[in-house]
Amino acid sequence: MRVLFVVEGFTDIRFVLGLSRIAELTMLVPQRVYLESGLDRRLAQAGVNFPVVQVPGGRVRFQVASLAPIWRLARHADVILAQEVLRGALNANIVGALRRTPVITYLAVSPLEYFRCRRERGCIGPVTAFVGEAVIRALMTANGLLARQCLAMGAYLQGIAARYCPRTSSGLYYGVDTSFFRPADAAERRDLRRRLDLPTDRFLIFLSSRISHEKNPETVLRATALARARGLDAVLLNLGGGFAEFLALARELRLPDAESWVLGRPAAHPMTEVADYFRAADAMALASLAEGLGISPLESLACGTPVVATAVGGMAVELPGYARLVPRGDADAMAEQLLWVAAHPDEARAEALRGRAYVERAWNREKAFSDLRVVLEEVAAERR
Repeated sequence: MRVLFVVEGFTDIRFVLGLSRIAELTMLVPQRVYLESGLDRRLAQAGVNFPVVQVPGGRVRFQVASLAPIWRLARHADVILAQEVLRGALNANIVGALRRTPVITYLAVSPLEYFRCRRERGCIGPVTAFVGEAVIRALMTANGLLARQCLAMGAYLQGIAARYCPRTSSGLYYGVDTSFFRPADAAERRDLRRRLDLPTDRFLIFLSSRISHEKNPETVLRATALARARGLDAVLLNLGGGFAEFLALARELRLPDAESWVLGRPAAHPMTEVADYFRAADAMALASLAEGLGISPLESLACGTPVVATAVGGMAVELPGYARLVPRGDADAMAEQLLWVAAHPDEARAEALRGRAYVERAWNREKAFSDLRVVLEEVAAERR
């Protein structure tokens, strides 16, 4: 099965590698993002050899310059898989309609909700917000009408996608490798912390999240500060490309003695390193203004590590009963839940392990790509 994967921004190596194992893959990417994200290096390290077509330039240039290579590559594809439902998907759908090559779009974030977070944070003015929303709605409508099918990550995003594309089903994106993300007992957690140079005798909270406009790291920082003020000797660790911004944010918030308990490090490799940080932590915390789902809470649960997260978007749909959910932007409620986890470690881990059983059943990596293969084959068969 020959699949052309059209990427318009950042994409995860776990999805790319999984896709390459169920299809004869060709990938078209924006060159700048591809190189800056390090995806080129990670693919080289993985030893993959499928073609990657790099399109230079920013958004406008990419939009124009990507049409010709998509046209050329689509002739040899059974299916075009388009990342998200906006700019890149529009080019894929236009070419797909002309070439009579079916297009599947894959929704992994909620575009309107994420865009509105920019306005909420004051990054854009009211005119830009109005025009931007209109453009996003138009692109989602056009792509929904043109695409043969839309896959959406989880039930929450499926509901959003179905408003625009009548042929919508739920997908699991790259799922969770539950053999890699696995629980550690107390002794192994101590060993992991020593190896990772992390405090062995303090309550470790792991924030596995990039710093972007839809995330709410301020709430996690304030919640940890409140928990510390109430007696919990906690440290907060962020891994990611924006860890320097995270450390700067802690200073801007003027949190007491922040330099002694706020830690930041560069992103760890998601397929070889990051699981050990989940396994070493006492709790994982994620606060968001908007969230399609977020795989990181599922990865934490797969490690048996308790999760405290905001009850928004897909997290409010998928995590009840397995994680401690708090209202949006409520640092005090998040602090209370972190204190509960610290005071009831056995109960908290039992709750997380119930979450692991759910992840194994509903979100495991093998199921994710098995389901994706079925969809790709069905759409390819319709074309034939």
